[in-house]
Amino acid sequence: MEVFIAIVAVLCGIIGIIGSIAPALPGPPISWVGMLILYFWGGTNGAGETMSLSILLIWLAIVILVTILDYVVPAYFTKLTGGSKYASIGTTVGLIAGLFIPPVGMILGSLLGAFIAELIFAGKSAGPAVKSAFGAFLGFLAGTGMKLIVCGVMMYYIIVYMA
Repeated sequence: MEVFIAIVAVLCGIIGIIGSIAPALPGPPISWVGMLILYFWGGTNGAGETMSLSILLIWLAIVILVTILDYVVPAYFTKLTGGSKYASIGTTVGLIAGLFIPPVGMILGSLLGAFIAELIFAGKSAGPAVKSAFGAFLGFLAGTGMKLIVCGVMMYYIIVYMA
């Protein structure tokens, strides 16, 4: 049973990291569930100490903050560069289309999706559309980077408390 619980916790951490990039999966909350499983299971670190409730609650607060910021930061970067909501939507659509050719497809898909959305739906000319596309893409990268860092650290905790 202990091995099964450890595998489930690690899978939550891995799925959380994948979910930091894939738009359909909520990465940080899934990684936090892996920590939660180890907390209730009584996982210990190398020194035999169990995970404290403080660690679990601090990471819950971080997960909530990063999840909220993941919606705010991309919109901020898009607005900062003069982009519209269409650039943000185009970035997500392009990312999904680019998932079939990782990682180049994801990057180019995000940029092209935002660019095309600004051209077609926002009615912008090429110059402003490129600027908006880069803003939307940078916002996407910032949000993804935050989620990856948080999920990576939680994966570290999952591994440490599996001992």
